[in-house]
Amino acid sequence: MKFATYRADGSVFYGAVTDAGMIALSSDFPQWLTLLDAVQNDGLAALEAAAAGKAVTHTDFVYEMVLPNARRILCVGVNFPDRNAEYKDGSEQPKYMSLFPRFASGFTGHNQPLIRPPESPQLDYEGEVAIVIGKKGRRITQADAYDHIAALTLCNEGTIRDWVRHAKFNVTQGKNWDRSGAIGPWLVPFTDAAQLDDARIITRVNGEVRQDDVLARMMHPIRREIEYISTFMTLEPGDIIVTGTPTGSGARLDPPQFLKPGDVVEIEVNGIGTLRNTIEDEAQ
Repeated sequence: MKFATYRADGSVFYGAVTDAGMIALSSDFPQWLTLLDAVQNDGLAALEAAAAGKAVTHTDFVYEMVLPNARRILCVGVNFPDRNAEYKDGSEQPKYMSLFPRFASGFTGHNQPLIRPPESPQLDYEGEVAIVIGKKGRRITQADAYDHIAALTLCNEGTIRDWVRHAKFNVTQGKNWDRSGAIGPWLVPFTDAAQLDDARIITRVNGEVRQDDVLARMMHPIRREIEYISTFMTLEPGDIIVTGTPTGSGARLDPPQFLKPGDVVEIEVNGIGTLRNTIEDEAQ
């Protein structure tokens, strides 16, 4: 079963996703005001049980960022070998992973537009798998890492490329423009290692495949990401780790091809789904 945050009839709900529409579950769990609350309280199984046999409540709805009140979002950069080679700096595979924070305000939902700001035309795409932590942990071993994952989702980690170069030691400015990326469409409960170990990321722009790779080729696998990050900070339920994008982003094409209004970006991962977004200029 899949779970989403969505807007309908002027209100925000969370519920179960079906082919026929949404099953609102918010009113069944008044103790959990948001989907994040359900994740933080190990509640996805309870949501699934509540949705069983229940009728669809909404067929006209708009997807929100799946966890719009997520407190912490950490992204892993340059995590595929071909992606490292794209930088053409002669560097070997890094011993340690690159990390940077993103904030929930920088993301929108499935089928919503990514916003290109007037300050730069260099809006770029990055298709990624995101994991949602479900069990608190510090100094988590790789052997135990998957036990701390509650759910999987997708991320278009949209980036304003020239703004990541405004300073010597960080990329925060280019990674946190309002609604420049997307996370969704939904959460898929994590139940089997194969959901990650056998996953393949495909990113399409206007139907053209731009990125195509498998998570098994990551330089820093997800088990290692959880181990490393939990060394310096306690991972909490509801934390999101965006795990890395393959080669093929628009900035690395020759010539570069940045996103423009009217473009459609689709990120597909087997077993999770497809995250789709259009592009619009920011309203002035």
